[in-house]
Amino acid sequence: MMKSIAGKLASLVTMAGAGLAVAPMALAQVKDLPGGPAVNQLNLHPPVTQIAADQAWLHWFMLIVCSVIFVAVFAVMFYSIWKHRKSVGHKAATFHESVTVEIIWTVIPFIIVILMALPATKVIVAMKDTTNADLTIKATGMQWKWGYDYLNGEGEGIGFLSALDAEHRALSDAGGPKADAPLDNYLLKVDNPLVVPVDRKIRIITTANDVIHAFMVPSFGIKQDAIPGFVRDTWFRAEKIGDYYGQCAELCGKEHAYMPIHVKVVSAEDYTKWVGEEMKKIAAKRDDPSKVWTLEDLVARGEKVYTANCQACHQANGKGAGPIKALDGAPVVLDADAGKQIAILLNGQNNGAMPAWKQLSDTEIAAVITYTKNHWSNKTGQIVQPAAVQSARQ
Repeated sequence: MMKSIAGKLASLVTMAGAGLAVAPMALAQVKDLPGGPAVNQLNLHPPVTQIAADQAWLHWFMLIVCSVIFVAVFAVMFYSIWKHRKSVGHKAATFHESVTVEIIWTVIPFIIVILMALPATKVIVAMKDTTNADLTIKATGMQWKWGYDYLNGEGEGIGFLSALDAEHRALSDAGGPKADAPLDNYLLKVDNPLVVPVDRKIRIITTANDVIHAFMVPSFGIKQDAIPGFVRDTWFRAEKIGDYYGQCAELCGKEHAYMPIHVKVVSAEDYTKWVGEEMKKIAAKRDDPSKVWTLEDLVARGEKVYTANCQACHQANGKGAGPIKALDGAPVVLDADAGKQIAILLNGQNNGAMPAWKQLSDTEIAAVITYTKNHWSNKTGQIVQPAAVQSARQ
């Protein structure tokens, strides 16, 4: 019996040792992500804005000051305890107060606080100065993606959604990337990154459609809450071209971890080219809402809209998951009154669990509704034309 137990324990120890041996090998394949997290990272992200650099300096300045005070105070305390202990014949002094001591331990901390507050205040004031921006972008948080609208400056009128890359989401659902093929940007890759020019002041206006989110990019030194019904703002001026990553920093629901931020900083020339390409895409999407589409064309268009915007929650098979309702066989989808489904897409429902999708065009909404009504087991043959969405929107 004892030999059997000893044998099992030896096997467990061997298996644990093998696991410990394999883990470092798997981890060793993951590399630092430029502009994002690094392997075994302990310090703040390398700054690419002056604000981030000032924050890093403040971090170390405050740490050093506090450490010096800690060492000095405890050194004096332990020295006093040891030097004047009762066992060597010392007796406690009998005095009540000392004006000199009172002045010293009031003035010195006051001076220290002022020395710490001055540089901190300077950085905070600079962080809040969003005036004279070259470009203003509204970042709207929603469960669980970001919406970007270019409000002022070059690129005004551009708007798009940015969500976790579908391949990364599929990998997460399958348990993560394989150990022999790790991804340095795992769960940080998006389908549409936020593109900005280098060395330009970018003002970010934050708000939200449903719950509180937070827009955070550590390399820029920015973190601003996005609150429904409120508008907040922050800014950055990236000094280096590259890709920089962040995440929603406010617990916003069950898929909080699937809400990455990818900011692509490019040269002024490349930014102008990107703006031109985006404007062409916008022009191409400006479908005539009075156009009458065929069922086949709407379904084909709707499949693309569904994959880009709906699949993450409702799944490719339309079955939903957990609190996310299924679309395959759903009464509202099968209902002959398409107005009910149109109203849901335009206004949302269940207190934001299903967000509003007003940012989609009339044609895109009509197409995705037609797609759901004629896909999976939903073979209704019903067609929703863009004109019906336009009428409901007014």
